[in-house]
Amino acid sequence: MYKRPLALIIEDNEDQNLVFSTAMKKAGYDTESILDGGMAMNRLSKVTPAVVILDLHVPGVDGGRLLREIRNDASIHKAIVIIVSADAAFAANLQSQADLVLLKPVSFSQLSLLASRFIKNSETS
Repeated sequence: MYKRPLALIIEDNEDQNLVFSTAMKKAGYDTESILDGGMAMNRLSKVTPAVVILDLHVPGVDGGRLLREIRNDASIHKAIVIIVSADAAFAANLQSQADLVLLKPVSFSQLSLLASRFIKNSETS
């Protein structure tokens, strides 16, 4: 279905979701945008993302539970998880389970540059 590695964007703010999706596309990923934790949980059972951009406060199922599900699922546990949140305390509690934590606001160029590095690293591995 996807020609390039998949980045799953789980962010309930539509404007922020669009920024993240555009940055990941520029970095070389195909993207799917999800605005709700329950929908994300369902989608994670059907796709194998290379990268998950995860807001911690999404409706339905919170980002902490989504992160635990990702790390406990044998088919997707190796996905790169980038927590993007304004909640520094919650993010700090989950930092050891994530590959990267970015505190909002996150710029388009910041995320695109980081995502490009992930693609390059996976191509040389």
